[in-house]
Amino acid sequence: MTAPRLFDRALLRARRDRVAANAAPPDFLLRRAAEDMAERLQGVERSFARILNIGAHHGILAAALKAAHSAADLVINMEASAPLLALCGSPKVRADEEALPFRDGAFDLVASALSLQFVNDLPGALIQIRRALKPDGLFLGAVLGGATLQELRLSFAQAEVELEGGISPRVAPMADIRDFGGLLQRAGFALPVADADLVAVTYSSPLALMLELRAMGAGNVLTERRKRPMRRATLTRAMEIYAERFPASGGRVAATFEIIHLAGWVPHESQQKPLKPGSAQARLAEALGVDEHKLKGSKH
Repeated sequence: MTAPRLFDRALLRARRDRVAANAAPPDFLLRRAAEDMAERLQGVERSFARILNIGAHHGILAAALKAAHSAADLVINMEASAPLLALCGSPKVRADEEALPFRDGAFDLVASALSLQFVNDLPGALIQIRRALKPDGLFLGAVLGGATLQELRLSFAQAEVELEGGISPRVAPMADIRDFGGLLQRAGFALPVADADLVAVTYSSPLALMLELRAMGAGNVLTERRKRPMRRATLTRAMEIYAERFPASGGRVAATFEIIHLAGWVPHESQQKPLKPGSAQARLAEALGVDEHKLKGSKH
């Protein structure tokens, strides 16, 4: 079964190409994700000699991982945008997140910061990542979650209902944190973990937020997006709604980004495994210090 084409990947690459032309692209969110992932890696008592950075942007995550993990012999940046890849340190590979060009078991650690949320077949991408890892290899990922830009979505939705009688998909759908543990398991990862980091930001105006999103290459790349330009009246009304409903101190407006951090291990015999049912050596009632009572109809 072919995965639905939610995202226009060619348009995404074109917008990322333009980001590379910016002398100082806004990357605060990417830096936060990279620093958090590097900190998490420091807490893992393992050595990872060969590391792959998928969707490398301009190499921020690779630099953070190198600084946090001096044991790495090789850190490869992989990016689909040629201009962005040119800004990355070597070694580097131009390739798309949807088609990894590496042999099975090539890496000890695969990491990705804020790129996989724009993959059309995320389960398939995770399976490819798991195959590229050695047994007992680690995947660390950071993706945007469902609370991201919730203020912007609500403002546009209300404005379009008021003025155009319908809603156009303008912000990419984001998965809920509860979905990611299941996705990691489906892809064959053991010991999956998913947790969220809510990042609250303020901007001078809703328009300033939109301009920064454009500078980040984070504009609308949905395949089903409305192709004709937005009506000026609709944009103006959306900005009014945003300012009214989501004010921040000092006359600014609030914006939310949700970064969901993912971790999963390729299965290996050395990893902890759940006990078989009935194999416990002590009763739960004894551990809790309470009396045990049999349920009516119970044969145990």
